[in-house]
Amino acid sequence: MEPQRERAGRHLKKGRKRRRGPNMLVGAAEAMRARWELEESQPEAKKARLSTILFAENCEVTHEQLCELLKYAVLGNSNVSKPSWCQLFHQNQLNNVVVFVLQGMSQLHFYRFYMEFGFLRKAFTHKFRLPPPSSNFLADIIGLQKKQTTGDLSKMVEGSLPSSSSKVSISLQNDPIIQKYGSKKVGLTRCLLTKEEMKTFHFPLQGFPDCENFVPTKCHGSITDNSPLFGLNCEMCLTSKGRELTRISLVAEGGCCVMDELVKPDNKVLDYLTSFSGITKKILNPVTTKLKDVQRQLKALLPPDAVLVGHSLGLDLRALKMIHPYVIDTSLLYVREQGRRFKLKFLAKAILGKDIQCPDRLGHDATEDARTTLELARYFLKYGPKKIAELNLEALASHQELLAAGQGPRNTAEVVQQSNTSVLECLDLMGQKLLFLTREAETSELSSSRNCQTIKCLTNKEVLEQARVEIPLFPFSIVQFSFEPFSYKLTEEMNKRMRSKWTEMSTVYAGPFSKNCNLRAVKRLFKSFGPVRSMSLVLETHQPHLCIQYEVLEAAQLAIESLDGILVESTCIKVQRPVTELTLDSSTLVKELEQDSENRGTIYLSGVNQTFKEHLLQQSNIFLGLEAVILPKDLKSGKQKKYCFLSSEGGPPKDSSLALGPEDRKALPQPEPGHSLPHPIARNQEHSWIILWPRTDGNKR
Repeated sequence: MEPQRERAGRHLKKGRKRRRGPNMLVGAAEAMRARWELEESQPEAKKARLSTILFAENCEVTHEQLCELLKYAVLGNSNVSKPSWCQLFHQNQLNNVVVFVLQGMSQLHFYRFYMEFGFLRKAFTHKFRLPPPSSNFLADIIGLQKKQTTGDLSKMVEGSLPSSSSKVSISLQNDPIIQKYGSKKVGLTRCLLTKEEMKTFHFPLQGFPDCENFVPTKCHGSITDNSPLFGLNCEMCLTSKGRELTRISLVAEGGCCVMDELVKPDNKVLDYLTSFSGITKKILNPVTTKLKDVQRQLKALLPPDAVLVGHSLGLDLRALKMIHPYVIDTSLLYVREQGRRFKLKFLAKAILGKDIQCPDRLGHDATEDARTTLELARYFLKYGPKKIAELNLEALASHQELLAAGQGPRNTAEVVQQSNTSVLECLDLMGQKLLFLTREAETSELSSSRNCQTIKCLTNKEVLEQARVEIPLFPFSIVQFSFEPFSYKLTEEMNKRMRSKWTEMSTVYAGPFSKNCNLRAVKRLFKSFGPVRSMSLVLETHQPHLCIQYEVLEAAQLAIESLDGILVESTCIKVQRPVTELTLDSSTLVKELEQDSENRGTIYLSGVNQTFKEHLLQQSNIFLGLEAVILPKDLKSGKQKKYCFLSSEGGPPKDSSLALGPEDRKALPQPEPGHSLPHPIARNQEHSWIILWPRTDGNKR
C-alpha cells in the first residue's frame, strides 16, 4: 500500500514547534564550546543572548546552577568564571539583570493559561524546570549560605578577609564590643557616654576651665530609651585662633535635615581645609551667620531629652562651643581594640553599605555625615552588640589598611571569583546594591540585607509600577509578585484536565479506509510519525477508522498535516483530532506553540535509531548551524526513544518537510533495496526514513 497525494506538489504547512521534554544533550561538547568561543569573538554580534544548548539533565536546573548564571550575568567574564551548564553570549551588552518571581504560581498555571501569557512567552526565550523551591529560595539563587543573616557584613565581605575561613573560631567574648556591652541587645540609655567617659575623651563639660565661655543647650530632661536622636556634624577651618566652625548640619531621627547652616568665623581664616570641609573662600564670603546665631538656633531646636549623635562628637561640640549632656559617639560606640577608632567612612560602608566622603567630591557633606552617624546608632540599637561583634570589623579594617598600603593578600577580583561567593557579596565588594521589590506581606532574608535596597508595596500593581521606575537604576533586581494559591482540590482538578487535554491533542482519528485496505501497512505508516501509545480500530462507523494516540504532540501534528486529504487505495482519508471541549481551541493553541520563542530553531525527527544518531553526530555539518542533538529517554527504562530534536542557531529550513538534500542522504543510513522514498516518508521494516518537522509543544512538564 502506497499513500498518494490528492493534489500533486502540495507542501506541508509551516512547521510546529514544541517545548523540550525530559532529555539529555549528546554531542561533541568540545566542538560546541569552540563554536561558542568563536561566536563570542565576532565583532558584529552585539546582542546578549543565552545559547539554546542547556547542559541540564531532564531540563532541570538546580538552584546552584541558576546562581552560577546570575552571578556571571551580573558581574561578567572578567570577574567570575562562565557557567558550566549553559553559555551566555556577549554578557558585556547586558545593562541590567532582573529576576521575576511569581510566588503562588506554578508550571500548571502557566500551561493552563498559556494563551494569556503571550508576551511572557515571547519575552523569555528559555524554559526549564527548577527543583521544588525551599523556604530560602531567593537566598539560594543568589548564593547566600544557610543561616546567613543578610545584614551581616562578615557574610557579605568576609571573602575579602584573610581570616574569613576561621571566622567561626573567633571568640566573641574577647571582642571589645562584647566586653563593654555584653551580648544582648541594649537600650538607648546604655549607649550614652557617661560623664567619666566624656571627661576621658575631652568632651566639653560644665565647670571645666577650658569651657568657661561655652553655651549649654539646657537639655536636662529625663532620658529614656525612647528619647529622640539627632545626628550632628560640623565642618571647621583653621583660623588665627585655632579651629572654628564653618558649617553645621543637624538631622532628625526620620532622616530629615532640620538645620544646615554656613557660619562665618570670627577670626582670620588661615586654611579653609577644603579637602575635608568642602568650604572655600568664595562660599563663605557672602555668609553673615555667626557662631552665636547657630548656638541660639540649636538651643531652640533641641527638645529637653534630645540625644546628640556624632562621630568624634567632642570635636564638633567644641567647635560649636556648646555643652550637651546626652551624647552617643559612634567612634566610641563601635569599640575598637587598643583604644583606636574606626573611621566614619569605613563604618558607613561596612555596616550600612553606603559610600560617603567620595574622593571625586570636594570635601565632606556635613548633612550626609550627620545622617550616617544617626543610622549607625540606630543599627546598633536594632541589632545589638553580638551582631556587630560577628561582623569582625577589626579584621576587615586591618585588611583594608593593608590594601591601602599595597600589601593586600588578595584583590576584589580574586574574592569575587570564588565559587562560594554570593552575588550579594560580589555586588558589595564592587560598591553596588541589589534591588528587591516585593509586597509588604512577604518576608525574606533579603529585606534585612544592608546592601539590598528593599521596596515593599501594598499590591502587585504597585510592585510593577515601582519596578518600571527603579530597575534601570540597579545592576541586579529581584521583583517578587505574590498570588493567592489555588486550593488543593482545584489544583488537582486542573491537573487532571490538563493531562486529559494533552492526551486528546496528541490523539488523531484517521479514515475512512476501505474494508479491503491493508491495515498493517496503514498502522506502520502512522507509527512512522512518532512513538504510539495506543492504536485501535473504530468499527462503529460505516467504514473502518483508526484511533491513534501518540506520546508526543509533534507526532500527532505531523500526522495530521502530512496525511490529511491523501488518497489511500483510491479513498481520500481525513486525519483529525477528536472534537471535544478540551480540543476546541487546539488549532489556535498549536499556532501559539509554534510561535513560542523557545521552539524556534528546533526540528523534530522521528524514526531514528542508534545508528542514525551516531552517524549524525559524526557528520553534524549536514545541518548547518546545528547546536545540539536532544535525545529523549524513557524515564523508567532509561533507553533512548526513537525520535530526537535538532536545535540550530538559524532556525529550521523554510521547507521543513524535508531538510536533507540528495548528497546528505548518501551519508545517512539508507532504506532497504526495493523500497521507494515517497515524500516526506520512506518506510522500512527495520527503520523508517527520517521525518523532519519543527517542534510543536510536547508533553507538559
